[in-house]
Amino acid sequence: MSYKMKRRLSLLILLVGLPVYIILIVNLISSFDRPNFVVELLIYLLSGVVWAFPLKSVFRGVGQAEEEP
Repeated sequence: MSYKMKRRLSLLILLVGLPVYIILIVNLISSFDRPNFVVELLIYLLSGVVWAFPLKSVFRGVGQAEEEP
């Protein structure tokens, strides 16, 4: 995948995908009875980290300067 494509895809993921993911997680959690504060905190922390693992290859190297051909 080219650097420009990675940069555009990562921007799309952060501006569109992440807010949609957050809304889905909040709605999913709110559909159940409210759990204990510590359990709810752990759920939000885990779901806040889990989304990035499948997308690690897209975000890797995006913040660096573009390589010269």
